[in-house]
Amino acid sequence: MEKLFSTFCGNSGAPELLNALLPFIPLLVIWVLFWKGLALWHAGRRGQSWWFAILLVVNTVGILEIIYLFAVLKIKPSKLFHK
Repeated sequence: MEKLFSTFCGNSGAPELLNALLPFIPLLVIWVLFWKGLALWHAGRRGQSWWFAILLVVNTVGILEIIYLFAVLKIKPSKLFHK
């Protein structure tokens, strides 16, 4: 993994950067799963199959899911978990 990383970043600091970023990977996974799950749930309940498919396939680290929930559906944060 270090060899692959150093290929893109050069030899200076690659292992240190990789080691510094590793603790954030579980947090990123939790963040993505939370927003993706919430957006897919709302799209599925509303029968919006195109949005469901797009949200399922495209990975934008939660950005598209947040845009869908708050800009497209215009859901208030207090209504995110209501049926």
